[in-house]
Amino acid sequence: MKIILLITFTTISLISFSQIPKSGTYTFNYCDLEYHSCISTCKVVIKGDSITIYATKELAKNRTFTKDGEIIDQGIILKHKSGKWIVGKSKKDEDAEDIGVEGPPILDFKKKQYWRF
Repeated sequence: MKIILLITFTTISLISFSQIPKSGTYTFNYCDLEYHSCISTCKVVIKGDSITIYATKELAKNRTFTKDGEIIDQGIILKHKSGKWIVGKSKKDEDAEDIGVEGPPILDFKKKQYWRF
Protein backbone atom coordinates (compact mmCIF):
# COMPACT_ATOMS: atom_id res chain seq x y z
CA MET A 1 0.00 0.00 0.00
CA LYS A 2 2.83 2.41 0.86
CA ILE A 3 4.46 1.69 -2.49
CA ILE A 4 1.25 2.51 -4.37
CA LEU A 5 0.92 5.82 -2.51
CA LEU A 6 4.56 6.66 -3.19
CA ILE A 7 4.20 5.91 -6.91
CA THR A 8 0.99 7.95 -7.11
CA PHE A 9 2.55 10.94 -5.30
CA THR A 10 5.68 10.81 -7.49
CA THR A 11 3.63 10.64 -10.69
CA ILE A 12 1.44 13.59 -9.66
CA SER A 13 4.53 15.61 -8.70
CA LEU A 14 6.24 14.96 -12.03
CA ILE A 15 3.13 15.82 -14.00
CA SER A 16 2.57 19.09 -12.12
CA PHE A 17 6.17 20.25 -12.76
CA SER A 18 6.18 19.32 -16.43
CA GLN A 19 3.03 21.08 -17.59
CA ILE A 20 2.49 24.37 -19.35
CA PRO A 21 1.39 27.04 -16.84
CA LYS A 22 -2.19 28.30 -16.95
CA SER A 23 -2.99 31.09 -19.39
CA GLY A 24 -1.87 34.39 -17.91
CA THR A 25 0.91 36.95 -17.62
CA TYR A 26 4.15 36.06 -15.84
CA THR A 27 7.54 37.61 -15.12
CA PHE A 28 10.41 35.34 -16.14
CA ASN A 29 14.16 35.79 -15.89
CA TYR A 30 15.71 36.59 -19.26
CA CYS A 31 18.77 34.36 -19.50
CA ASP A 32 21.59 34.57 -22.03
CA LEU A 33 23.17 31.30 -23.14
CA GLU A 34 26.32 33.09 -24.31
CA TYR A 35 27.04 34.34 -20.79
CA HIS A 36 25.43 31.37 -19.00
CA SER A 37 23.45 33.67 -16.72
CA CYS A 38 20.20 35.53 -16.31
CA ILE A 39 20.68 39.21 -17.11
CA SER A 40 17.24 40.70 -16.64
CA THR A 41 13.50 40.01 -16.63
CA CYS A 42 10.90 39.72 -19.37
CA LYS A 43 7.11 39.61 -19.46
CA VAL A 44 5.68 36.28 -20.64
CA VAL A 45 2.07 35.99 -21.84
CA ILE A 46 0.69 32.47 -22.22
CA LYS A 47 -2.63 31.72 -23.94
CA GLY A 48 -3.14 27.97 -24.18
CA ASP A 49 -0.07 26.71 -26.03
CA SER A 50 0.80 30.13 -27.49
CA ILE A 51 3.48 32.30 -25.91
CA THR A 52 4.66 35.88 -26.41
CA ILE A 53 7.72 37.31 -24.68
CA TYR A 54 7.96 41.08 -24.17
CA ALA A 55 10.90 43.24 -23.14
CA THR A 56 10.64 44.98 -19.77
CA LYS A 57 12.22 48.37 -18.97
CA GLU A 58 15.00 46.49 -17.18
CA LEU A 59 15.69 44.29 -20.21
CA ALA A 60 15.62 47.27 -22.58
CA LYS A 61 18.45 48.83 -20.54
CA ASN A 62 20.53 45.63 -20.65
CA ARG A 63 19.90 44.43 -24.23
CA THR A 64 21.07 46.40 -27.25
CA PHE A 65 18.42 47.60 -29.71
CA THR A 66 15.54 46.59 -27.42
CA LYS A 67 12.64 48.82 -26.37
CA ASP A 68 10.32 48.43 -23.39
CA GLY A 69 7.19 46.51 -24.42
CA GLU A 70 8.72 45.20 -27.65
CA ILE A 71 7.91 41.61 -28.62
CA ILE A 72 11.21 39.73 -28.47
CA ASP A 73 9.81 36.29 -29.22
CA GLN A 74 6.55 34.64 -30.12
CA GLY A 75 5.52 31.09 -30.91
CA ILE A 76 4.03 27.90 -29.58
CA ILE A 77 5.07 26.05 -26.45
CA LEU A 78 6.47 22.65 -27.38
CA LYS A 79 8.15 19.82 -25.50
CA HIS A 80 11.45 19.13 -27.30
CA LYS A 81 12.64 15.56 -27.77
CA SER A 82 15.24 16.30 -25.06
CA GLY A 83 12.42 16.81 -22.55
CA LYS A 84 12.94 20.58 -22.32
CA TRP A 85 10.21 23.10 -23.10
CA ILE A 86 10.90 25.39 -26.07
CA VAL A 87 9.36 28.31 -27.97
CA GLY A 88 8.77 26.75 -31.38
CA LYS A 89 7.54 28.14 -34.64
CA SER A 90 6.03 24.82 -35.79
CA LYS A 91 5.56 21.25 -34.48
CA LYS A 92 8.72 20.28 -36.39
CA ASP A 93 10.76 22.13 -33.74
CA GLU A 94 10.03 19.31 -31.29
CA ASP A 95 12.66 17.32 -33.22
CA ALA A 96 15.13 20.18 -33.80
CA GLU A 97 18.77 19.11 -33.63
CA ASP A 98 19.80 22.16 -31.59
CA ILE A 99 17.87 24.22 -29.06
CA GLY A 100 18.86 27.45 -27.38
CA VAL A 101 21.95 28.65 -29.23
CA GLU A 102 21.15 27.65 -32.81
CA GLY A 103 17.55 26.62 -32.38
CA PRO A 104 14.37 27.46 -30.53
CA PRO A 105 14.73 29.27 -27.18
CA ILE A 106 14.38 27.20 -24.00
CA LEU A 107 11.75 27.66 -21.28
CA ASP A 108 12.10 26.55 -17.68
CA PHE A 109 8.65 26.84 -16.13
CA LYS A 110 9.76 25.65 -12.70
CA LYS A 111 12.46 28.36 -12.38
CA LYS A 112 10.55 30.87 -14.57
CA GLN A 113 13.46 31.32 -16.99
CA TYR A 114 13.59 32.10 -20.71
CA TRP A 115 16.94 31.10 -22.30
CA ARG A 116 18.21 32.30 -25.67
CA PHE A 117 21.44 33.22 -27.40
